[in-house]
Amino acid sequence: MRYLTFALAKGRLARKTMELLKELGVSCQEFYDPDTRRLIFTDETNKMKFFLAKASDVPTYVEYGAADIGVVGKDTIMEEGRQIYEVLDLGLGRCRMCVCGPESAREYLQHHELIRVATKYPVIAKDYFYNRKQQTVEIIKLNGSVELAPLVGLSEVIVDIVETGSTLKENGLKVLEEVCALSARVVVNQVSMKMENERITALVRQMRQQITARNEEKI
Repeated sequence: MRYLTFALAKGRLARKTMELLKELGVSCQEFYDPDTRRLIFTDETNKMKFFLAKASDVPTYVEYGAADIGVVGKDTIMEEGRQIYEVLDLGLGRCRMCVCGPESAREYLQHHELIRVATKYPVIAKDYFYNRKQQTVEIIKLNGSVELAPLVGLSEVIVDIVETGSTLKENGLKVLEEVCALSARVVVNQVSMKMENERITALVRQMRQQITARNEEKI
């Protein structure tokens, strides 16, 4: 039996994913060693391999078959636009993609005016404004704190992920429109889904059942 290979987005999401899999009997002690320099972690019993990657690279590893399965945020899936199957919403890391800015910018959105939009997510921003709102905008790609853009006059609004909204509030900004809800998703390589359909489908079903059980415990 061949290994099923997972690409996990580095950080909190990878740890939460491994915790979920641990509840399903996946044992990978090396992963939890803080001093390890290993790049690939293996569960020999279940024939699974795991590696950590930058979130934006996870869909690429999955599309090209270097990983059968990936776990990454919906924002990354939308932004990267790779040919992969999205098979499960893990419900981890829930947040929102929003259009934000000062209250004074609300009228620009309502009247579909030509404005500048600063964002780390140009693909998502373009799709939202051009395809859903039919509003022509100039999109400015930034890599750092996008909240700064409206404050220094670089843009009228921003498109960014909002969790608590505290950073916005501290800078005199607010959510003006919601683009979409976000959370961690399980994605699968298209060929792997055909070749390993039984194993992958069974694993996804187990993960879904475990998430449901967790949610029921919270009620």
